[in-house]
Amino acid sequence: MRITSKGQVTIPQDIRERLGLLPNTEVEFQVEGNAVRLRKAAGSSRRGRLVVEHLRGRLGRGLSTDDIMRLTRS
Repeated sequence: MRITSKGQVTIPQDIRERLGLLPNTEVEFQVEGNAVRLRKAAGSSRRGRLVVEHLRGRLGRGLSTDDIMRLTRS
């Protein structure tokens, strides 16, 4: 794995999934001797709020609740 010219590195997908590192997750770096540890920042449990904000306004435009329920049940 290489660091880009912008100082970026890609965290492999399996590691992101295992640790719940979603886009916009706050992380912090901790230097330990010659190593660096990356972990979720304390208080970064905003996942639910971010998901709701992302989905807000995307479903049911112009549909009544009854219309949506018919679609989900068919």
